[in-house]
Amino acid sequence: MRVLNYLELADKLDRSGISTAATHQRKALGRTDADVQYVTTPWNGGDTKFAALNRLTGGSAFTRFDLAHCNMIGPGSAAVARHARKRDIPLVLHAHVTSEDFAESFRGSTYLANPLRKYLRWFYSKADLVLCPSEYTRETLSQYPIDAPIRAISNGVDAASLEGHGEFREEYRDRYDLDGMVVFAVGSVFERKGVTTFCELAAETDYDFAWFGEYDTGLLGSRTVRKWTKNPPENVTFTGWVEDKRGAFGAGDVFCFPTKVENQGLVVLEAMACGKAVVLRDIPVFREYYEDGEDCLLCDSKAEFVEALERLEANPDLRERLGKNARETAAEHSLDRVGEELIDAYDQVTTH
Repeated sequence: MRVLNYLELADKLDRSGISTAATHQRKALGRTDADVQYVTTPWNGGDTKFAALNRLTGGSAFTRFDLAHCNMIGPGSAAVARHARKRDIPLVLHAHVTSEDFAESFRGSTYLANPLRKYLRWFYSKADLVLCPSEYTRETLSQYPIDAPIRAISNGVDAASLEGHGEFREEYRDRYDLDGMVVFAVGSVFERKGVTTFCELAAETDYDFAWFGEYDTGLLGSRTVRKWTKNPPENVTFTGWVEDKRGAFGAGDVFCFPTKVENQGLVVLEAMACGKAVVLRDIPVFREYYEDGEDCLLCDSKAEFVEALERLEANPDLRERLGKNARETAAEHSLDRVGEELIDAYDQVTTH
């Protein structure tokens, strides 16, 4: 079977969790024994210009594939969906985007969340099967409602991509002047991901805080992000983009992620795969995957976050135990397992 695994705007999304998830899918498919080959572009000739030329000269704009699996929601993905419908090609749409996790991401995103929800209801309903990263997201989409079957499959974690993270510890701590128990986050800086709580926690404690990830202080940057990144508390470092994520996971000691909404939270699994103690906001998707006091600490309020950090500083054994259990949890989200579930999902839409 020849599968299209398509990430629209891949060059613009290369630093995003969606891009990481698509990369995981492709690596996972490569690990299976199934007779599946994948292509990453739908366009005949490799890009839209060649595709348009082929169309003008009487050919097809689309290359050949037996199943379409799209990871984004834009016009290119909509064109693939139309083509799949015309040719009776099974269509899988991966719901990495919801209106709930779109809000509080960049300037104006909260106002666009409701119109986006209407579009997503229309777009995802075109699928033969909608995949999403969690049961929480499946339940969220079912309330839109989506007129298609919805199945939850973990985005997985690529443990191999994190190997050797400890070797970067001194380099990255020296580079960003970090000392002691470093509280850290990884990924793009958004208010949805809890930047205000992160900074307020830093202001109430004496630990070094570091957020490894890019942030926008231009037209798309929200007022909140601009506020905190331009004038952070003295013990907070916003590093901007780092060339090797292993440096972030090597430098940090306690992964603190007070995000408000996630469909899964890939960076949490990455921190767990590195054996880090993890402190998370108590939201449904984390309750689904993790257990408070076993492989993480879940917090409802700023006071609980402060208490959790104090406990972890005072008790290195607790940090070690949580990190060990977290690594075992991350192993349950291996790419081998993701590959098996993807093949099963493809079988689901091709045999019915």
